Amino acid sequence: MFDAREDALAGARQHANWSPYDNNGGTVLAVAGESYVICAGDTRMSSGYNILTRKFEKIDKMSGKTLMASAGFAADAVTLKKTLKARCKQYEFQNKREIGCVAFAQMLSNTLYYRRFFPYYAFNIVAGLDAEGKGAVFTYDAVGSYERTNYSCQGSGQALIMPVLDNQLKTVSPLVLPAASSATPLSEQEAIDLIKDCFATAAERDIYTGDSVELWIMNAEGVRKEEMALRAD
Repeated sequence: MFDAREDALAGARQHANWSPYDNNGGTVLAVAGESYVICAGDTRMSSGYNILTRKFEKIDKMSGKTLMASAGFAADAVTLKKTLKARCKQYEFQNKREIGCVAFAQMLSNTLYYRRFFPYYAFNIVAGLDAEGKGAVFTYDAVGSYERTNYSCQGSGQALIMPVLDNQLKTVSPLVLPAASSATPLSEQEAIDLIKDCFATAAERDIYTGDSVELWIMNAEGVRKEEMALRAD
C-alpha cells in the first residue's frame, strides 16, 4: 500500500514540474536609421543542448513597411505572428489601406497585453518605416509594454550584443528636451557591418546563437535580404 502511495506522490511531483514553455534561444536585433531600418536574426533553434534546426527564420514581413522579429519560445512566436497576420488582413479590409508600422506596433502591444495571464513566451521587435519614411524600432517585453528606440536586441545573445550597441549608438536620454532623434548616425552600410560584427561576436560565446544570420534591409526602394554564415558548432 505504501509503495503505491509513494509512486502516486512521485508522479504528482513530476507533474508539478511540467512547464508549457520552452526557450528555443536565438537572437534578433534591429537598428533604425534616418531613411532605413535593418532587422536581423540568427537561424538556429535549440532546446537545451540540442539543435532542433539550423534554418529557422525569426523575421517576418507583416506589411509593406513593417518587419517583426521574435526570439524565445518558437511555437508561441509562430502562433503570435499567424494571429497578427490575420488581424493585419482585417485592418486592411476595414480601412482600405495597409497597416503602418506605428499602428502595427500598437496592435502587437494590445495582443500581448490581452494574453498577459498566460503570455506568449516570445520577445519581440518591430522594425519599419514610419509615415515620414524614417526608420522606427519598437522593443517589447512579454506582456506588451513597449517603447520606440533607435536600436534593440532580444534573445539569448542580448547580454552580449547590447553593450556593443550602447557603446556605438547610444544617444542622450529621450527625457532631455528637445528630444533627440530616434535614428542612429550610421549610414546603411555601416549599420550592416556593425550588425554582422555583433552576431559574429555573440556566436563565439552564446551556444544558442549560430549557423547563419539573416539581415532584412528596408528603405524607400523596398526590402532586400542578406545572409552571413556563423559558427555551426
